[in-house]
Amino acid sequence: MTIDIRPIDPANRAFFAGVVSGLDLGLPLSKEEVAAVHAGMDQFGVLVFHDQKIDDAQQLAFTQSLGDIEHAIGTSLRAANEARLPTTFADVSNLDKNDKPYPRDDRRRLFAIGNRLWHSDSSFKAIPAKYSLLHAISIPSKGGDTQFAYMRAAYDALDEETKEEVEDMVCEHSQMFSRQLIGFTDFTDEERERFKPVLQRMVRTLPATGSKSLYLSSHAGGIVGWPMPEARGYLRDLVERATQREFVYTHKWRVDDLVMWDNRQTMHRARPFPAHEPRDVRRTTLMGVGPTTEQVSA
Repeated sequence: MTIDIRPIDPANRAFFAGVVSGLDLGLPLSKEEVAAVHAGMDQFGVLVFHDQKIDDAQQLAFTQSLGDIEHAIGTSLRAANEARLPTTFADVSNLDKNDKPYPRDDRRRLFAIGNRLWHSDSSFKAIPAKYSLLHAISIPSKGGDTQFAYMRAAYDALDEETKEEVEDMVCEHSQMFSRQLIGFTDFTDEERERFKPVLQRMVRTLPATGSKSLYLSSHAGGIVGWPMPEARGYLRDLVERATQREFVYTHKWRVDDLVMWDNRQTMHRARPFPAHEPRDVRRTTLMGVGPTTEQVSA
């Protein structure tokens, strides 16, 4: 079959989510199919693959056909002996190692609630993530949607004065910043060391197209050279501007959906769902090519 990618909202020229047909992710991809997926990501930013009845090994193989993977090490509060999945996967479910939902007051669950804030995956790493691929194994009876915000359109909508101001801006990113926003401050000394802030550019340029995006995230908690209160207020204002309704796509999950997004040009957030119900979604992640601070200003 020929790969076909169609916009979810064809009436909106700036819309950034596409539905893919003609591709079985359980089978090896040809070079042409790999190229088509990359081209689709450059065009849309979010790709939706319905009815992908694949196992973890097939999801991993599909991800690795697109590039080098990022291992999920030290990014959550799950101890190594509590893991349900290997480090090739980020376990973003609400389940413990026995596949039971965490108690409502469990520290690991409370930390993970930070995923309900707008963010870009691994922006708290010196080399942040490129693509994320999330596969739905089981979903709750209600809620649990994932929302995406299009950072290319958000950048384009800025006035020229603001574009000039943010062009060479560098921000500090850390999971401690995002978790503090929801009132989670219970970090051990080891965790504070592990989550030390890293530097990221505010404006990123997509190499394949030359288009620019705002690189925002709840993990961003400071701007280099700015007083903290002023930086926090400025970042909050930009996030509000970048997540207006016209820039947002809400994905309502179905079992066997695989959704893939480009962290360089989108933000996303998970929405609440009943705490006692399982939500088993498994993420593989493609590594970025290098620190964003090495990007030369266009």
